[in-house]
Amino acid sequence: MKEGIVAAAALLALTTGALAQEADIEAGAAYAERVCAACHAVLANEQISPLPQAPTFQSVADTPGMTELALTVWLQSSHPTMPNIILKPDDLRNVVAYIRSLERKD
Repeated sequence: MKEGIVAAAALLALTTGALAQEADIEAGAAYAERVCAACHAVLANEQISPLPQAPTFQSVADTPGMTELALTVWLQSSHPTMPNIILKPDDLRNVVAYIRSLERKD
């Protein structure tokens, strides 16, 4: 139990540091198109992902409570239906910024 708390605190510290730096939305979009688009619909307003069970980036961006921190943690967690892709800190920050930029404000 104690190890889990320490691990969570370490992840939060790393994540918070990653969020504090400047992100590049255009670089995040380019990375998403290059790496993520094989499974996910990565462009704004796309309705269907190439892999049906993969959420669209638009739907992720529009999920209530999907903050930068939540996205960062989510992208660093293993998912049974997603390959174990390890994003470099700059790529992670940029992809998170790109996804957040898709959020509809209506």
